[in-house]
Amino acid sequence: MKAGNSNTLVVVGCQWGDEGKGKVVDFLARDFDIVVRYNGGNNAGHTVVIGDEKYKFHLLPSGSIQGKRIVIGNGMAVDPKVLIGEIETLKAKGIDPKLYVSDRAHVIMPYHRLLDLSGEKKSESKLGTTQRGIGPTYAGKVNRIQALRMADLVNGEMREKIRSIVRSKAAELVESGIIKSKQGAEDYAGEMIKEYSEYADKLRPYITDTVYMLNGEIGKGSKVLFEGAQGTMLDVDHGTYPYVTSSNSVAGGVCTGAGIGPGRIGKILGVAKAYTTRVGEGPFPSEINDKKGDMIREKGKEYGTTTGRPRRCGWLDLVVLRHAGMINGLDGIVLSKLDVLSGIGKIKVCTSYRIDGKVVRNFPAYIKEVEKAEPVYEELDGWPEFKGTRKEDLPENARKYMDFIERETGVPVTMVSVGESREQMIVINQ
Repeated sequence: MKAGNSNTLVVVGCQWGDEGKGKVVDFLARDFDIVVRYNGGNNAGHTVVIGDEKYKFHLLPSGSIQGKRIVIGNGMAVDPKVLIGEIETLKAKGIDPKLYVSDRAHVIMPYHRLLDLSGEKKSESKLGTTQRGIGPTYAGKVNRIQALRMADLVNGEMREKIRSIVRSKAAELVESGIIKSKQGAEDYAGEMIKEYSEYADKLRPYITDTVYMLNGEIGKGSKVLFEGAQGTMLDVDHGTYPYVTSSNSVAGGVCTGAGIGPGRIGKILGVAKAYTTRVGEGPFPSEINDKKGDMIREKGKEYGTTTGRPRRCGWLDLVVLRHAGMINGLDGIVLSKLDVLSGIGKIKVCTSYRIDGKVVRNFPAYIKEVEKAEPVYEELDGWPEFKGTRKEDLPENARKYMDFIERETGVPVTMVSVGESREQMIVINQ
């Protein structure tokens, strides 16, 4: 039996992001006291639909509309302007978020976004970034001397630190066309200091040491839900590198991204679509390049919450799902958008890859092997369109589809999503 705290739960994505984690977290949040984001930045987009109201989050945890305490963890990269905009949007809807922002979280600066854009333009190998400055911010974090944290934002050293960073990056900023000359660095720094001083005044009430706060709350018995951004296949270590994000999006990222010891992690749920999608560049073995792929995209409204880009669509990839189950130590799978596959006829499922004539069931680390992987499919009977929000309402072949996934992955399907709204979640197993 896995050790851990029964009061904590981690929700992670099992594919290339966009699996529907926001809706799942919103649904589960009613039973928790605190909801925590532990990785990524506003390159993520979580959508929650309640009645006729649609909420789109990029930084705030999805539990905010449940009135829960919400935490932006130290592992995140935070654009202050975006965060303030989300806070104000919620307040305009009558929701005053009970927000705590880690003083250890790193701050996205204007030059991070511009460097992201110029780097993508100059690169021969396009990574398909969202150009929100996430990668350059994490690069600065690892570099250590060219980074600003939330604690720096609200203390008296912010001004000199920004000036020092801009001076050290002056040559790079000139080369990228962000400033015209090294002499312009001081003016550029001055503009940022003015802008970010205003952000600091607005965010100061929310910034605190969330590591001590969270560990104290868990010690008191508070129930804490951890919400991952992106998905396992975008994890910087375990995904389709280099076509990945810049942080650890797997369940282990909770330890570093929120400051929680492994023994305090309880159950781990993985969210996976009933099919597969990805945005941007990179190999995608089970991609569907025909009318059925277009049908799934339109029926599933597969367009990015953050970028609006059309998502690439493919059949469910169980090589990916098994990989996610192992890396995350999944206790259960939440299968989202099962309704999208209704009424499309026969359904294929990728059970393994054929690489250079050899059948493999494990996901390769080497990107060139993934690029030439041919999916090995098993074809299953489809099911008709259906309505209802109970387990008994699911068509027989839909239940067989779920049973097949459980047998192949060794992980039980615990919940199923059959529509956009909170009320369209079906609990299969507690």
